[in-house]
Amino acid sequence: MHAIAAVALAVFLIVTGVMHFLVPSYFRMLVPAWLRRQRFLVAVTGAAEVVVGALVLVPCSRPAGGWAAAVLIACYLVSHVDALRRARPDRPRLLDRPVGAVARLVVNVLYIAWAVAVSRSAV
Repeated sequence: MHAIAAVALAVFLIVTGVMHFLVPSYFRMLVPAWLRRQRFLVAVTGAAEVVVGALVLVPCSRPAGGWAAAVLIACYLVSHVDALRRARPDRPRLLDRPVGAVARLVVNVLYIAWAVAVSRSAV
């Protein structure tokens, strides 16, 4: 079961990282405007997700990869907290409303827990 969770996390990270390059406009809109350099940040985080996913995929680097995934995903919390700060109930998109922004935060915390669990089970 632990190997399945690790491979699933690796595939999730690699696919998401590749999507940063295939659909960059979606990921750019997740970057808070005050961070600036959205194109650069999307490219760097996409590449980082692919590399971290590869680390998680290889059993001997899985513990380090799991911790790297947890840290990387934790960095994304900045974006989700910013979305929660800007959320309004009258917004047309669910993710731009308070309930959607809270859901984004909760899901990302669960991703972090997943990554930590993978790193600990690999030891």
